[in-house]
Amino acid sequence: MQILETKSSESGKTGSDTLKITEMFLSLQGEGSHSGLPCYFIRTSGCDLRCSYCDTDYAFTEGRKLPVEEIIESIPDHVHLVQITGGEPMLQEKGVIQLINKIYADRKSCKILLETGGHRSLANIPDQVHIVMDIKLPGSGEENKVLLSNLNILKKTDEIKFVIQDRNDFLTAVNWIHEHSLTDTCQILMSPVYEKLEPDELARWILSERLNVRLMLQLHKIIWGEKRGV
Repeated sequence: MQILETKSSESGKTGSDTLKITEMFLSLQGEGSHSGLPCYFIRTSGCDLRCSYCDTDYAFTEGRKLPVEEIIESIPDHVHLVQITGGEPMLQEKGVIQLINKIYADRKSCKILLETGGHRSLANIPDQVHIVMDIKLPGSGEENKVLLSNLNILKKTDEIKFVIQDRNDFLTAVNWIHEHSLTDTCQILMSPVYEKLEPDELARWILSERLNVRLMLQLHKIIWGEKRGV
């Protein structure tokens, strides 16, 4: 059920009591350790990366400003999992943190997931938030954009996501894992780029390298294909 979708290109910085939002909708969580659970998605507008495989490039420019209170009111009462995604949510850090704090105050049973490209500081994100942080690989065209200090912020329960397009991406991810002891830092996800790398091939690579990582498929695309609002 899609609550908001707009093609407005309103520009300008948002205040801490508003956020520029591309869309909000109820679906099943398609990725990571919460895969399959009902989840309410809040997609912020704007991104300062241009990953080659991006499937939400409409969030670069679409969206309109919404009061934080209105965003919270849109969350269905029966839903206990909320994901803040983008675009890149940390471009609107003050508003995102205010949204997080108000959700925790108003919806005490909610768990919040924050999905981020990993290139902007996460130092001010509340400890309760479950962070899902990308590390960009060569195939993305945005390699080396990760902010290394974020690795010291992640909790054991958080997740690092590697999106794998080819063998070179995989080997680069393996180097990251070993060089930074990432399996001791948090949960590690590896996801094949949709329709670019076959899941069984990535599975073979993971097993051959004896990696303690989770192979992640995009459940929402398996169910609905490449559609918005799911």
